[in-house]
Amino acid sequence: MQTPTNPFKQALAERRAQIGLWLGLANPYSAEICAGAGFDWLLIDGEHAPNGLQDVLGQAQAIGGYPGTHAIARVPVGDAALIKQYLDLGLQTLLVPMVDTPEQAAHLVRACRYPQADGQGGIRGMAGARASRWGRYPNYAKEANAQVCLLVQAETREALKNLDAIAATPGVDGVFIGPADLSASLGHVGNPGHPEVQAAIDDAIARILRAGKAPGILVTDEALAHHYLALGAVFVAVGLDTQILVRQTSALAARFKSDAPAAPAQARGSVY
Repeated sequence: MQTPTNPFKQALAERRAQIGLWLGLANPYSAEICAGAGFDWLLIDGEHAPNGLQDVLGQAQAIGGYPGTHAIARVPVGDAALIKQYLDLGLQTLLVPMVDTPEQAAHLVRACRYPQADGQGGIRGMAGARASRWGRYPNYAKEANAQVCLLVQAETREALKNLDAIAATPGVDGVFIGPADLSASLGHVGNPGHPEVQAAIDDAIARILRAGKAPGILVTDEALAHHYLALGAVFVAVGLDTQILVRQTSALAARFKSDAPAAPAQARGSVY
């Protein structure tokens, strides 16, 4: 058995737009429902959702039953030991938050890769875990590095200052812009639709593309999503399962009950 090719990594390299959905419900059942919807990718959120390793595994297994949808996981922090555990679960694509410098990015590249015979490579520890199907992919240790897709999240003023170098880091496949944290860092807390924030995002997409890497973002405003795609954003999440559930349940209750609580107001570009 050969180590599976990472279709998402291939799509990013070929600049084929990939439309995704954010998963925050922390449940394999709801993840499977979303997996059947036809998105190119689903992100299992380990940073802002109550997901432990077993939760991530269960959702990845549920998504795995739908070959057209790729499971991505966001780790809570760029820790090498935690990255190793996520990869051992069989995830091929990881998103790492709060990457501010090229040195951080280079460390993450090494954390995602096994050492190689020529002395090059990374610091990922060896294990016969689920990623290798417990040894049933006999060449996994030699093939895995080429299939790991690393996405780093730029979401601060410091990250924007270093964005060219971060994006140019060998082994980084894509750079994800985090609008909510970026807006806070730029002095516009809770207002990612502020013109300064939007101008910074537009500029960041162009800079990431110039570095030859794939830009990504999460946005629930459809017009804004199309705008980013037109600028060249390659991987774009267009919704969150939690937000969809909040809005649709609130809207349904409101049609029958005048005292139903209103759904939270949505600011332009309001996502994390």
